[in-house]
Amino acid sequence: MEEAPPGTPPEPRDDEARRRLDAYAYLSAPERLEHIAIMRVFCGTLLADLAVPDVMAKLRESGGPGAGLDADTLTARLEQLERWGNLLRGSHTVKASSITEYQRSRARYQLSRLGERIQRDADGVLAEADAAREVSNELLALVERGLRELAELVSEPGGIAPQDGLERVSTLFVQFAGFADSIRDFYAYLGQVLARYDLDSAEYQGFKELLLDYVEAITEDVAFRAPRISAALDTLWPHLPALLDRLDAHAKGLAGLSPQGEGRSEARVQRSRGRDLADWQGLRGWFSDTDGQGSQVDQLRDATLRALQSLLANAKRMLRSATGEMSRRRDLLRLARWFDEAAPQDAHDIAVAAFGLYGARHLGIPPATDEVVPAYTSWWTGPVVEVPVALRERGSRAQRGRTASVEDHSAQKERLREAARQRAAARKAAADELRSASGRIDDVRLTSAALSLLLELLATALGNAQLKRRAGAAGEGTPGFGLDAAWSEDADLGIRLTVYRTTGARTFLHSADGDLLLDDLELVIGRTSATADDEAEVSVS
Repeated sequence: MEEAPPGTPPEPRDDEARRRLDAYAYLSAPERLEHIAIMRVFCGTLLADLAVPDVMAKLRESGGPGAGLDADTLTARLEQLERWGNLLRGSHTVKASSITEYQRSRARYQLSRLGERIQRDADGVLAEADAAREVSNELLALVERGLRELAELVSEPGGIAPQDGLERVSTLFVQFAGFADSIRDFYAYLGQVLARYDLDSAEYQGFKELLLDYVEAITEDVAFRAPRISAALDTLWPHLPALLDRLDAHAKGLAGLSPQGEGRSEARVQRSRGRDLADWQGLRGWFSDTDGQGSQVDQLRDATLRALQSLLANAKRMLRSATGEMSRRRDLLRLARWFDEAAPQDAHDIAVAAFGLYGARHLGIPPATDEVVPAYTSWWTGPVVEVPVALRERGSRAQRGRTASVEDHSAQKERLREAARQRAAARKAAADELRSASGRIDDVRLTSAALSLLLELLATALGNAQLKRRAGAAGEGTPGFGLDAAWSEDADLGIRLTVYRTTGARTFLHSADGDLLLDDLELVIGRTSATADDEAEVSVS
């Protein structure tokens, strides 16, 4: 198992991940507006536990979806939020002057850390999801200057003062986080806008100026400062371990207060940005390619190029609209809304008016000759008729396109011929190997090809012997022919195999694929040529 690099946050277990994701359930529940109003009440307080009457009073003061909740319904909502993990039970002692007041105030709740974070993100999404966020480009200049000054200070004799280094590191990462977040938000908004294909001329003109001026300025500034930031990080990098150790020794923060030791659970602490080496690795990977997958600066350049391509596609669409090839997306969306709001009969009338589709009964294609379809048969329940593709897709019976030319298979034929030549050469080499091993086959280790060829000849020889034996027994009444002279040959390879049955004989075949033992069989390997040298045969056992 590969170990995670230092500084990587631990992966949550399945049950822990499920518990965290359950805290998002109130945002998709049917009563989500009431849940959000309740969570906003708790987010407006710090370390305060509220009872049902307190929450009800604040909801009525603010108005909105939760203002009309009664005590029982509000109690159910609070208990559900507690089960999801957004709220916690309060631990303060309840002081009441009566039993009724105690029953109403005993259940007190306070905000959990996970619930506060989720609600804060949800409010940010609801407030600014559709707004274009400006890129904090001035923060990039501050990041460059801060890195350059920090690199100069740590390189001096004695290094930087711990408190000064802590302030500079914290400021540096706050500035970088603000710049990176603004970049992500702006390009996400830009992608959402450019995905539209219904921009009119005024909207197109505004987004064209946005791309050509604003985006170009951002890209040029990032491309200008990225090499300088990378150079400053390269200078600072050898001094980082010592700098982080000095900062930790000077101010441990919550990490120094977390309980340690046997029998005590270790509290998880999320350290400030810049206090771990992993934070610096992320900063360096933003401006330079450290893992071979490209830096964020490269991705920014590619995203700008894709945005310009999308803008060009919109320009082409608007040019086509001037010649009559206009996009009807907006009209189709309006028509879809009419269909959604119309009654069934009105929807049929809208379809007839929009598309000219009436109650067609038959298509102009005759059915099969042996099938009679009455005139009153509806096309919905009638027999299916095969419709040509040209008529179904284009409404035309005319043939389109030109006749395809004959495909050239010369390259494929050449590949097949070359493969056949290679197979023939391999079989010839195997035959030569078998002939060279004749007489000492027990001491030779055959290749896979040679053994395969030998087994092929052996199977043919045994098959020929069986056929000859059956023919002799049926035609002449003689006893069955044995393996006294079974043989097979391959005239193309010039090799002949003769098989004899000899009681007690044992033939061993050793090859790269394994060993084969033949009992009561002798093999004779020779040539098929008529010369005296080729007819010389050597028996092997």
